[in-house]
Amino acid sequence: MARSWLIDIEGFAKKVKRTTLSSADQIKDCGAYRECPNCHWRIDNSDVSSEWPGFPLGIKFDPSDVELLDHLAAKYGVGNTNPHMFIDEFIPTLEGDQGICYTHPENLPGAKKDGSSVHFFHRTMNAYSTGQRKRRKIQHHGSAEDHVRWHKTGKTKAVIEDGVHKGYKKIMVLYIRSEKESKSYKSDWKMHRYHLGIEEERREEIEAYR
Repeated sequence: MARSWLIDIEGFAKKVKRTTLSSADQIKDCGAYRECPNCHWRIDNSDVSSEWPGFPLGIKFDPSDVELLDHLAAKYGVGNTNPHMFIDEFIPTLEGDQGICYTHPENLPGAKKDGSSVHFFHRTMNAYSTGQRKRRKIQHHGSAEDHVRWHKTGKTKAVIEDGVHKGYKKIMVLYIRSEKESKSYKSDWKMHRYHLGIEEERREEIEAYR
């Protein structure tokens, strides 16, 4: 007889994101339940299993550059495509001072030091009131001993699909300098920034990050 599991959208997304872990270390119980649509009484769920077996290793959310720009376009109403109903679980939006240049990337939700990727939507902020240079220096809320800044590496790359220009991609590397040192050193943290359109530099707008 086929087995059934009870799972919700949030729990499903978390399990896909954690398939880099062994099955034994993946989340077993996502806390999902069924309830009456009228009185909201929780229905007996003993006929289904709450013990999730985990996904096989290799299953993960890993959109290509084009797919990530398509998600960005759908999310913010560019074109005629509606956003996928699960997209907020897989690519959360970081608001205001929770964003990319307000904290070290190790503090961003879901970020790990194991080489895996996380994805976000975030509105870029200009570094100055005039010009279009984007903010890259990380503002610390705690210790101010280190100077931490994102630096662009390489050329801005156009993202093209079937001859159609979808947008641009920039690769950033995190550099760190302590108060005791005169030179910054390159860390292992990398970030890919994506924006829509045919302009290589854009004003403050929502971008996708990997």
